[in-house]
Amino acid sequence: MAARSRIAREFACLSGVLRALKATTHIGKNRSRVFPHVIAELAETHRGRLALISERETYTYEELNGRANAYARWAKQNGVQKGDTVALMMPNRPDYLAFWVGVTRIGGAVALLNTNLSGAALAHGVTIVRPTHVVVAAELEAAYASAQCLVACDPRPKVWLHGAGENGWPRIDEAVAALPRDALPASDLPQLTIEDRALYIYTSGTTGLPKAANINHYRLMAISHGFCGAMGIRPDDRMYECLPMYHTAGGVIAAGSPLIAGASVVIREKFQASRFWDDVVESGCTLAQYIGELCRYLIHTPECEAEKRHKLRLVCGNGLRPDVWPEFQRRFRIPTILEWYAATEGNVALFNFDGMPGAVGRIAWYMKRKFPVKIVKFDVEAGEAVRGPDGFCVECGPDEPGEAIGQILNDPTRPSARFEGYADPEATKRKVLADAFETGDRWFRTGDIMRRDADGYFYFVDRIGDTFRWKGENVATSEVQEAISVFPGVKDVNVYGVAIPGHDGRAGMAMLVPEPEGIDLAGLAAHIERSLPAFARPVVLRLGRELDVTGTFKQRKVDLVREGCDPRLVSDPMYLACPAERRYAPLDAALYEDVAAKRVRV
Repeated sequence: MAARSRIAREFACLSGVLRALKATTHIGKNRSRVFPHVIAELAETHRGRLALISERETYTYEELNGRANAYARWAKQNGVQKGDTVALMMPNRPDYLAFWVGVTRIGGAVALLNTNLSGAALAHGVTIVRPTHVVVAAELEAAYASAQCLVACDPRPKVWLHGAGENGWPRIDEAVAALPRDALPASDLPQLTIEDRALYIYTSGTTGLPKAANINHYRLMAISHGFCGAMGIRPDDRMYECLPMYHTAGGVIAAGSPLIAGASVVIREKFQASRFWDDVVESGCTLAQYIGELCRYLIHTPECEAEKRHKLRLVCGNGLRPDVWPEFQRRFRIPTILEWYAATEGNVALFNFDGMPGAVGRIAWYMKRKFPVKIVKFDVEAGEAVRGPDGFCVECGPDEPGEAIGQILNDPTRPSARFEGYADPEATKRKVLADAFETGDRWFRTGDIMRRDADGYFYFVDRIGDTFRWKGENVATSEVQEAISVFPGVKDVNVYGVAIPGHDGRAGMAMLVPEPEGIDLAGLAAHIERSLPAFARPVVLRLGRELDVTGTFKQRKVDLVREGCDPRLVSDPMYLACPAERRYAPLDAALYEDVAAKRVRV
């Protein structure tokens, strides 16, 4: 990307912030106007205009609102009252949005279940929100059946099937088809405000079982309207949405924000790298929502003619790695990349409006009072913020890594500074940093290590728990991962720290997925030596066939860390770094015992 002048960067940054603020400032002024009301207003304005498009069904704005009304009637008929929870487990489709808009219209909260889960993990997700009903798509019937007997709710929720199945569960699609689609009488609707809960959206569960984040109507309005403003969405835009709708990026930003502007959303059930560009071209999309790994997958696909004919004017997302960004933008001729950082449940939101490669966002000096975000020194070994002699946290200097935190304020004029927490009170408590800079203050812990440069740009360093300490130094897995990923023959890589008997700290280990032609381990060893300081170089390499990822392509590390580099637990080939010989040697049980007994130095 051509370098921009400071004035141009400042203008882009300020313009983006003002667009987002203009789109959201009205929300707190009318506290009884919530997202389902907005959908009804949009239906009046746009009526026959296409809203949601898919291979399963397509809804105009009027049809979307009518379908939501039918789901609202179903909820009322089945005893759902204001404050009750209904769980939804359904693949991407327009009816997904219609369902939760309908249930929230009558005051219910909808828990968006991960469609990749089954058994105990799925049962956990249901149990922690205690729903009265669970709606399951027919193709996911077996997955939910595997969890049903493990759901620890009394009474257990009633299960409804969307489509034909084998378990004898009642058909919600048939029940709703018979219901009117006109507006419900005002007497049938509860009084709702932006403070009322709308959704439960689950965290990814990369480091344990997912947590259910509380999403109230204010947050739902702020996300949908804020991103509509940030992207500058126009009525003639079409958004390409292939991310899971059970997460914020796919289900609220990509599916909800375009509607605010009267635009259309093309919904696909899942991301397919081999079909992505053909689909974007054929559907006439001008916008696309990404997560970083999606972009990385795309630059590893063979070139195709469609990638040069698309009409995308902007792509919006998070997690685009610095080593992928330039190639992704150059090869696919993307005019604008809007990278951002936010947690579904948190109060820290950053936008990179001027396209600074690698930055997740920026807070300029003149915006610091409006957006109270700080980076504090963090002790990786202790797992907590560093406190100075006065007992308060120590703020990091420019380019010094630490944990990013956002001040929690219960100020009616600044609802975005609140933290609504999780369904589990203990999980909520762990995310709050108290007495950070003065007695009584409270800050939301992002759990992410970042650094901020002198110009106010924020750069993601690592996730707390992923950063590990080896030979007295903190190692960021993201830095190691980026260095290894650019080496020829590496298709995928996951870096983590593992315990080695008899050694302090955690040694770096990299799980590699080779390209079909394989990896030159001797060349990789030389590349790692050139690219990384000695303490950050992986001690062990593990070669596998694929990485375990979440539904949004986030890498799971829990099982890899547990297995470590013990040959008794790992069947994949492993290799140990031999610094003196400047190579990686096969790691077997005998060599592992020598390492544990310190007969071999690592």
